[in-house]
Amino acid sequence: MPRYRPHVAARPSWRCRVCGAAWPCSPARLALLGEYRENRAGLLIYLATLMQDATADLVDLNGRPTPVGLADRFLNWARAR
Repeated sequence: MPRYRPHVAARPSWRCRVCGAAWPCSPARLALLGEYRENRAGLLIYLATLMQDATADLVDLNGRPTPVGLADRFLNWARAR
C-alpha cells in the first residue's frame, strides 16, 4: 500500500515537495480545510503568516511577487463561502 506523503512547501520556492505545484496545491488545500474544519479564522491567520514568509522568500528569488497573486494563492480560496 502506498504511503501518504503530505503536500508541504519547499522553501524558498514555495513549490509543493510532492507534486511541484505552487503551494498550497490542491491536495494541501484540502488537507488544510480538513485540519481547520472548525476554525476558519485560525486557518486564515496561519495562511497569512505563511504568505508573509513566502513574500520575503519570493522577493529574494524573483524580485517582486504581486500582492494580489499571493493573496489569491494563500488566502482567498480559504475564505468562507
